[in-house]
Amino acid sequence: MKKENSYKYFCLFVLLLSVIFSNTINAQTSDSKNLNLWSSVEIEYKLNKKWSFELAEQLRLKENISLVDEYFTELQTEYSVNKNFSLGAGARFIRQNDTEGNIQGYENHFRFQFDAKYKHKINDFKLDYRLRYQNKNDLSVSSEDGDYANQHIRFKTGIEYNIKNWKLDPQFSAEIYNHFEKGEAGGFDKYRLTFGTDYDMKEYGKIGLYYRIEKELNVDLPETTNIIGLSYKYTFKNK
Repeated sequence: MKKENSYKYFCLFVLLLSVIFSNTINAQTSDSKNLNLWSSVEIEYKLNKKWSFELAEQLRLKENISLVDEYFTELQTEYSVNKNFSLGAGARFIRQNDTEGNIQGYENHFRFQFDAKYKHKINDFKLDYRLRYQNKNDLSVSSEDGDYANQHIRFKTGIEYNIKNWKLDPQFSAEIYNHFEKGEAGGFDKYRLTFGTDYDMKEYGKIGLYYRIEKELNVDLPETTNIIGLSYKYTFKNK
C-alpha cells in the first residue's frame, strides 16, 4: 500500500514539473527576456534554540538566462521568541547589472530588512506568514543627486503539505509588495507566486527547486517574469 501511494505521489510530482517546464518553454518562446534563473548557496549556524545565523551567496540571471542580473552576499540572523513566532534581520551587499539607459554596467547596492514570522500546523499542513520591511539604496548615487531609498513592506504567506513516506513535500507561497519612496507615488507594485519542493539529505544539507511567477502591478504595461530557482543549504548546530 505504501509503495502504491508513493508511486501516485511521484506521478503527481512529475506532472507538476511537466506543467512548470511547459510554462517556462512558453515564456521562452513568447518573450525572450522574461525567463530568469536564481541560484543560491546558504550556510546556517544554529547557536542554540533561540538564535540562528545564515550566510548566503546568490547569482541571478536574466534575459532568457543569458545575462547576469545581479549577484550578492547576504547575512541574516533570527531570534525565536517561541516555537511559533520569530524575529529576524538581514543585510545584503549587491552587485547589480544595469543594462538600460545611457549609463550601463555594474552598480553597488545595499539592502537591509527586518522580519516578523509566524508558523503553525493544521494536521498535515504547515503554514507560515512573514511581514518584512525592506530598504534598498544605490551606493553610487547620493540623496543630494536625487537618489532615495527604495522601500517596501512585504507580506508573504506559505503552505506545505506533509506527504507520508515521501521526501518531496509540495510547497506554495504568495507574496505582495507595497512600495514607498520619497518623490514617488506609493502603493502595491508587484506580487509573487511560488511553487517548489526541497530534498533533505540529512548531514549533507538540503537542496531545493522552485518555479516562481513575478508580476508588476499598477503600471500601464505590467511585466511578468518567470523564474526557475535552485538552492542548496547546509545547517550545522553548536555542540
